Amino acid sequence: MANKLYERIMAMDLKEIEKFIKDAMPDASVEIQDLAGDGNHYSATVTSSLFSGKSKIEQHKMVYNSLKGRMGNELHALAIKTKEQ
Repeated sequence: MANKLYERIMAMDLKEIEKFIKDAMPDASVEIQDLAGDGNHYSATVTSSLFSGKSKIEQHKMVYNSLKGRMGNELHALAIKTKEQ
């Protein structure tokens, strides 16, 4: 029971994830899915012109950096797919 309560407190809403990404990359198109319905396992597809000329690793780092340290804390798992606009 305590574990479930902890997960509810720590979970991040998909709208919050979208806001953090869009704040860092204003031109981004962001599609997020809650993969398990638990508020802890998400998939995000992010399309931005800021990805132009960057490797996939750099693009993914940009997305992770936009979450400002929440990955692994409030946000347990995020599968990322990036696309250049």
